[in-house]
Amino acid sequence: MRNLFLPVAFAAAALHGSLSAAPPAPEGIKTLEIGAAAPTFDLPGVDGKQHTLSDYDSADILAILFTCNHCPSAQGAESRIKSIVKDYADESFQLVAISPNDPESVRLNELGYSVYGDTLEDMKKHAADFEFTFPFLYDGETQGVTKAFGATATPHLFIFDRERTLRYVGRIDDSKYGDPKTIESHDARNAIDALLAGEEVETPTTRAHGCSTKWAFKKHLVTEYNEEFSSREVTLESIDEAGIQSLRENPTDKLRLINLWATWCGPCLGEMPHLVDIGRQFETRGFDMITVSTDSPEAMEKAQTLLRRFSAAMPRLTEASVKDEGRTTNNYLFDGSTDELAEALDPEWQGTLPHTVILAPGGEVIYRTSGEIDPDEVKRVIVEKLGRWYSPR
Repeated sequence: MRNLFLPVAFAAAALHGSLSAAPPAPEGIKTLEIGAAAPTFDLPGVDGKQHTLSDYDSADILAILFTCNHCPSAQGAESRIKSIVKDYADESFQLVAISPNDPESVRLNELGYSVYGDTLEDMKKHAADFEFTFPFLYDGETQGVTKAFGATATPHLFIFDRERTLRYVGRIDDSKYGDPKTIESHDARNAIDALLAGEEVETPTTRAHGCSTKWAFKKHLVTEYNEEFSSREVTLESIDEAGIQSLRENPTDKLRLINLWATWCGPCLGEMPHLVDIGRQFETRGFDMITVSTDSPEAMEKAQTLLRRFSAAMPRLTEASVKDEGRTTNNYLFDGSTDELAEALDPEWQGTLPHTVILAPGGEVIYRTSGEIDPDEVKRVIVEKLGRWYSPR
């Protein structure tokens, strides 16, 4: 069997190729140099409080980490950050994380490694889900602090001494992967150890590797991306029991979500925008979002009209992988009975709409629910299966 995931994986690698080479920051933004004073800040945190630089005056060593929810490199580094916080808990050391990104400058398909976007409310959810043990602050509204530090990537680390003079800037360590076993140079730990010992940092500057800061000046690119998607053709085709069985078997390397809906079903229409967004969010990861209308064949035009209103088109990368399968759409109307549909797709389905299943390659059902989906729950299932960080395999 051909590896249908390869074109998508290649595209994902291209989109996330910035892991090691971030685009330049806006004109006039320059990363702080060694010896610079720590810029002041007054930012909201996920704990509902305002945080200032002076709040951390008691720490001899202050680390300011620019990170975010969605970047695979940032997520891959989270376990190492938590280990650093834990291992230096008895020292006069404090780490403060800041999200630098303008949430409206992040495309949906840039969130393919994450459950959440980069809003403050999403940061609260992310920090709770992954048990952050350090302050996590939001600078996405003005990005003034990010500009003052010159943070160009997530993660990007700045370490200051007792006088709040910058003594180290750059990466956390030399691995861009999530597995700590891939680390060869523990740069942040080396810098902290040197400063705690009253010594000079041997390598004070390293290159930060991660996703580029999502500057507000690029917001128009998201607008253009959304407009392009909204203009894409929305197709709907009839499908029979054998066709459903073929979708159910999922003989691809992709994760596949199949949603059963109907034009007369209120909850179906309520959840459809979330499903469309999920399909777009994970298009770079080898993922399909397929809708199957249970309306009568006579309602084909009505079903297609509603799908058009929801812009339920295939994302560009999904379209390419579907074409490789020999299919031409991800929207179908089932021509058959409820019992036939249940037996072909999910015998556990009792006929309630909407109904959603997620199928692993080979057809194993890894998630099912009847009733309106919880979008965050669905995304957690997808991310858990596909992974939160970049992997060489």
